[in-house]
Parts: sequence; C-alpha cells; structure tokens
Amino acid sequence: MEIYQLRYFLAVAETGNFTKAAARCFVSQPSLSQQIINLEEELGQKLFHRLGRTISPTPAGQLLVERTRRILVEVDNTLSELKDDPSAKHRVAVGAIPTIAPYLLPKVIARCRMSHPQLEITTHEDFLPYLIDSVVQGELDLALVSLPIRDPRVTIETLFKESLQLVVGFTHPLCHKGKITGRDLRDETFIMLGTSSSVTAQIQRFCGDHHFEPRVGHKCSQVPTVKTLVALGLGVAILPASTYASGDEQMLVYKEIATGAPTREIGLVTHPRRYQSRGSAQFVATLRAALAREPIPLLDGPAAPHTGVAPPRKV
Repeated sequence: MEIYQLRYFLAVAETGNFTKAAARCFVSQPSLSQQIINLEEELGQKLFHRLGRTISPTPAGQLLVERTRRILVEVDNTLSELKDDPSAKHRVAVGAIPTIAPYLLPKVIARCRMSHPQLEITTHEDFLPYLIDSVVQGELDLALVSLPIRDPRVTIETLFKESLQLVVGFTHPLCHKGKITGRDLRDETFIMLGTSSSVTAQIQRFCGDHHFEPRVGHKCSQVPTVKTLVALGLGVAILPASTYASGDEQMLVYKEIATGAPTREIGLVTHPRRYQSRGSAQFVATLRAALAREPIPLLDGPAAPHTGVAPPRKV
C-alpha cells in the first residue's frame, strides 16, 4: 500500500467520480483507476460500488476513508513540521469570503510584510463552502469566514462581531432620517449580493423578523457594484461595517439600524489535526494584533466624512 494510492482512493471517495478525482490528483483517469484496482487487489476487498456513473464506498471503503484521512494528515503534518525550519522562508495559504477578503486581508498582509518579511502569503477568495473544503483538504491553512458554521471537520475561533448597516445615496429620503427601523425599509428596493453570500441570508432573516420580504431590484456578485448602484439612487443596501472603504463618504451615507439591527460574526477556520506552521502562527498573531489595536471597521481609519455623512462606527 502506497501513500499516493491512498490519496487517489480518498479523492475518489470525496468526489464520487474517477475523472474528478484524477483531475484533483493531477494524474490521468486510467492511471488512477488502475491504482485503485491494485489497492483493492492488495487488500482483497472491493472499495467502491460502481453503478454506472454512481460511485460510492463499500463498507470496507467507508472504513478505509476515515483511516486514510488520519494517515494522510499525519504524513502531511510530519513533512510540514520537518520542513518548517525556523531560519527558512515560512509560508501560509489563507482563504477569505468576498465580503472580508478585500477589506481585511490587504491590511493584515501589509503588517505581516513589516513584521515578518520572510513570510510568504498566498490568498484565495471564495464562498464559504469551497473555503471549508479547501481547509479540510489541506489546500488552505486557514480561512476567514462568516459564522455560524456547523461542520465537525474544522475548528472555529470567533474573531469579532460587527454590525450590518443601511447604505443609501445622498438623494435618498432616508439619508436625513434619524433612527432607521425595519418598518422604514418595507417598501424599499434592495440591492443585494447573490444568494451564495452569507450577508444575503442575514438580511433575509432580518427582513423576516420584521415581517416583510425584501424587494430585490439588483443582485450583484461584488460589494463595489452594490455601492455603485446605491450611489446612483437605484435602491438601498445593507452591508457589513467592515466593507466601508476610504472614499465611500463621497457618495454614500452609512446609517445604523435602530431596531433589531442585523449583525454578523467573523471566525477563523482551521483543520483540527493538521500541523499549523510557523507561517500560520505568524499570520494569525498579526491578525489578532491588528484587530486588538484597531477594531473593525476602522483598521486604517476612514477619511474625514463628507458633510452630513455618518461613516460606520466602531463595533
């Protein structure tokens, strides 16, 4: 039994497809299939039910899946620890959801470059399910995501809690209103992120708590697009306070919601059994220090706001 055979086996079990498993392992499909056959012959057990296009582990295969995960984690941890020379360049692979990546990662990376110049950081921006899978598979060392997460495969640490705030353009009637309530938003047109965003789910829950369904006029994949459409007066948005960016005060008004204001928690996700390298430790320490010194959303401090515009407040 070879380590690479176990990697091939686990890829098939997790993808349910020989072709996808081969692509994940960077080998040809016939080569991968042959190694699975060789492994089955060596063990004297069929590891997969092959029913047309449906591939699923047999009872023996299910037993081997959990054992293989533990074996590969130990192998990878051993290699990582042996290679983690204190005098060598350290590395960390970091993931983040789209409503965190552009606003928090650059600030932390900039601080890492000053305090840990030998640290090599790679980043991956994606939606939560893909980030969790990448952490589980060892493609990412850690990920910054929105909570809650109920996945026993990962370890979760809460980093901070922030408010979600109403964002309107200068010409919108709510621009000069004092307290904003859920009732004020019943008849508004919402500009929202897509359904893959955790922020969207939180907004829908907030609207449901106030007994109305948001009327969505525009769906966007990126926060800057949402802001641009709001500035044009096409609707309102509810965005996390951390998505405030310098220059927003020139075209947008951020207003706190007075009753039942939505909030979100941001957490750090890691693998419970994978070795956390010195590079990971350096990045996480810098992240925590940045949040402790300058709480979200004022990590760098916004520019002086335009007259009459209230920038996001500290949480």
